[in-house]
Amino acid sequence: MAESRTVLLDEGSLTHRRVLAIALPIVLANVTIPILGMVDTGVVGQLGEAAPIGAVGIGAVILTSLYWIFGFLRMGTSGLVAQAHGARDHAESGAHLLRALVIGLGAGVALILLQAPLFALAFRLAPASAEVEAMARQYLSIRIWGAPATIGMYALTGWLIAVERTRAILAVQMLINLVNIGLDLWFVLGLGLGVPGVAWATLAAEWSGFALALWLAREAIRDGLAAGGLWAKDRVSRLVRVNGDIMIRSVLIQGSMTAFLFLGAGQGDVPLAANQVLLQFLQFTGNALDGLAFAAEALVGQAVGARRPASVRRASGLTTRWAAGFALLLALAFALGGGAIIDLLTTSPEVRQVARIYLPWMALMPVVGVASWMLDGIFIGATLTREMRNVMILSVGIYVAALAILVPGFGNHGLWAALMILNGVRAVGMARLYLRAEAAASA
Repeated sequence: MAESRTVLLDEGSLTHRRVLAIALPIVLANVTIPILGMVDTGVVGQLGEAAPIGAVGIGAVILTSLYWIFGFLRMGTSGLVAQAHGARDHAESGAHLLRALVIGLGAGVALILLQAPLFALAFRLAPASAEVEAMARQYLSIRIWGAPATIGMYALTGWLIAVERTRAILAVQMLINLVNIGLDLWFVLGLGLGVPGVAWATLAAEWSGFALALWLAREAIRDGLAAGGLWAKDRVSRLVRVNGDIMIRSVLIQGSMTAFLFLGAGQGDVPLAANQVLLQFLQFTGNALDGLAFAAEALVGQAVGARRPASVRRASGLTTRWAAGFALLLALAFALGGGAIIDLLTTSPEVRQVARIYLPWMALMPVVGVASWMLDGIFIGATLTREMRNVMILSVGIYVAALAILVPGFGNHGLWAALMILNGVRAVGMARLYLRAEAAASA
């Protein structure tokens, strides 16, 4: 499958069909991701003991947290490559991918070398029983060898989004799923390898997906290797600036959600459990809208690279209208069917009852959050990462103030209200700066 050389030439090429062609494969790929965790848990659950389930769970959380630190590579690569693609500079598009790949592979090797202190710190922060910790360490010692592939995939995913090859992302995710599920069943249930079998299956799946993505990007890699100035100071400085801004913004988002979880724990065990159930609604909303935000990254970035402000406006409008429609449908679905969803997620009568009390916040969340999600995609495409970072800093400051004022007086309702305020302030802050995205295409 050769790299797409289609670029945005005029506003007429920006159609509803083109937006959905980018977005829908991402939505489908996102839907399949939770399947892996379910299969891992289900397979080790057949061993008839609690410790293996806990070991796989805590090991996966530790690695996900470590890998998440480098998630900026996906967004930064997407914006930079989309602009180069829009400018028809395929050599620089490949060079952006190569730079990000080198960073990703280097970060993965660093995690392998630093695994002992990192895992020691993780178990100090999240202690487990001696049996669970021993199994988890065994699991981690195998899976950590997939760090270069997993982090490198961030760069490859960003490139595939930027050049509108999201069906390839779905294909890679399906390969990962099939390899992981097949080897899970063989290694654990067939060969009796237990927790190490789950780890080996996931490791093989990660490297299989990475290998396929590398092959799909082979033309871009060749273009990048042939390009001059791969490590030119100005280009590396731009890469560092863009990714640094995104990393700060992402850390602030993660810190905000961590504060939400910690303060939720202070509301009592039942409200905490209810919040965890309701957060699955938020996760589903994010997965559904990611495809349209990624479409905005690709199309806005290409428009900026092609120096077409009108195309930035049309790309922003088309993707946002579709996202708004999806958000309204989700809000309606949560309002009408949220109770049934809650019943599927928990059998506890107390948790069901309390979750229903806060369900209206979930019906409101897609409507309040859609603007901030879409503006993130628009700003990433236009590489307005400094603006994203600054708006996030301001929003978190207001969020902290809202938590301090609302939680003592309104409890868990105040907690959810503060989260809404965070998303609302982000949306307003970026909307006020939107014209800079169109201006970036005129520079």
